[in-house]
Amino acid sequence: MTVPFFYGWVVVAAGFVTMAIGVNARTAFSLLFPPILAEFGWERGLTAGAFSFGFLVSAFLSPLVGRLMDRRGPRFVIEMGAVVMAIGLLLAPFVSRPWHLYATLGVLVGGGGNCLGYTGQSLYLPNWFVRRRGLAMSIAFSGVGIGSIVLLPWLQALIARAGWRAACWALGLLVLGVLVPLNLVLRRRPEDVGLLPDGDAAPRGAAAARRTNVVDAGWAAVDWTLARAIRTSRFWWIAVGYFFGLFAWYAVQVHQTKYLVEVGFSPTHAGWALGLVSLVAVPGQIALGHLSDRIGREWVWTVGSLGFVLCFLALLALRHAPTAPLLYVMVISQGMLGYGLTSVLGAIPAEIFEGRHYGAVFGTLMLAAIGGGAAGPWVAGALYDLTGSYTPAFSIAIGGSVLSALAIWLAAPRKVRAVGAAR
Repeated sequence: MTVPFFYGWVVVAAGFVTMAIGVNARTAFSLLFPPILAEFGWERGLTAGAFSFGFLVSAFLSPLVGRLMDRRGPRFVIEMGAVVMAIGLLLAPFVSRPWHLYATLGVLVGGGGNCLGYTGQSLYLPNWFVRRRGLAMSIAFSGVGIGSIVLLPWLQALIARAGWRAACWALGLLVLGVLVPLNLVLRRRPEDVGLLPDGDAAPRGAAAARRTNVVDAGWAAVDWTLARAIRTSRFWWIAVGYFFGLFAWYAVQVHQTKYLVEVGFSPTHAGWALGLVSLVAVPGQIALGHLSDRIGREWVWTVGSLGFVLCFLALLALRHAPTAPLLYVMVISQGMLGYGLTSVLGAIPAEIFEGRHYGAVFGTLMLAAIGGGAAGPWVAGALYDLTGSYTPAFSIAIGGSVLSALAIWLAAPRKVRAVGAAR
C-alpha cells in the first residue's frame, strides 16, 4: 500500500470514528426520550419536537455549512461541530423547561451533528474518491453501526444506573475528548496534500484520463453554482427524494424505542434493537456502497427505500403480534437495507453537480433532507397525540419512501456520469 493511497483511507477512518460517536450522540435522543417524558410529564409531541426543532435549525444552517466548507475546509467545520455538540450535551443536564430541551439536545446537538455527521462528511469525502466513491463513503458512514452497538447499550445501562443527566455528561466529554483531536488530520481535497482522488499520485492529466466517466459532457462542463443548480429539475427531484427518505428514517429512529416498549418489549430489548439496527447496517452499507460503484446510485437508493417500507410494515404487524421474528425483520430491513441510503447520499448530487461550488449546492439540498428528518419525528409524535396510534404516521412514511425512490430515478445521476466506467 503506497503512502498516497494510505492517506485517503486515513481520511475515511477519521470519518468512520466521527460518525460512530457524533451521529450516535444525536441518535441517543431516542433513549433519553422515555426518562425525560417520565420525569417532566410533557406531551409526547412537544418532547419529540425538540429533536425535530434541532433538525429544522440545522437544515437552515446547511447552506451556510456548505459555503463554509468551500471556504474553510472540513477541519474547521467538523471541529466546530464537535465543540457545539459537546456544549449541548454538557448543558442538557440543567434542563427544567421545554425550551431548555429545545436549545440543548435540539439546537446545539442537532447543529453540531449537521457539521460533523452525514452533511459535513458528504461535503468533502466525495473529493477524495471517484472510482471508489460509493465504497469509501459507505465505509465512513458504517461507523454509525459500530458506534451504536458499543455506545447505545452502554448509554442505556448508564441511564438505568445513574440517570439521563449522567448519560448526557458522559457523551459530551466523549465527543470533546475524542473528536476534536482526531479531526486535525482532515483536508478538503487530496490536491491539498499533493495527491489525486483514489490515492493516485500520477500527473493530473493521466489520472483524469483513466477516470473519465462523463456521459453528458455538456452538463458536466457547466460550472454549477447554486443559482444555476436550483433552476434545474434534477436539483428539485433530489430534494424530494431526500426529504421523504429522511422523513422515514427519523420517524422510526426517534419513536421506535418507545413504540417497542408499548407493544410489549422490555426497555433493555428495545435499546438493544436500536443498536442492532445500526450494527446490521455495517455490512449492508458497505456492500450497497460498493455495489453502487458498479450498478448505479439509483438502484441502491431504491433498495434503501424498500428497506424502510418493509420496516414500517413490520412495525405495524408487531402491534398485533409482538414476536422475535417480526422484530428481526424490522431490524434487518431498517438497518441492512434502509441505512444503505447513506452510502449514496453524497454521491448522487456529486455525480450531477460536481465542481468548486459543490459545498453550497449540497448544503442547500440538505435543507430538504434535514427538513424531512425534522418532520418525521414531529409528525409521528403529533399524530400519535391526536389519534392515539402510530399507524397514520407509519403509513405516510411508507408512501413517502416509494415517492423518494421514484424521485431519485427522475434525477438520473446515471445520465451525467456513469459508474463502473472509470478504471
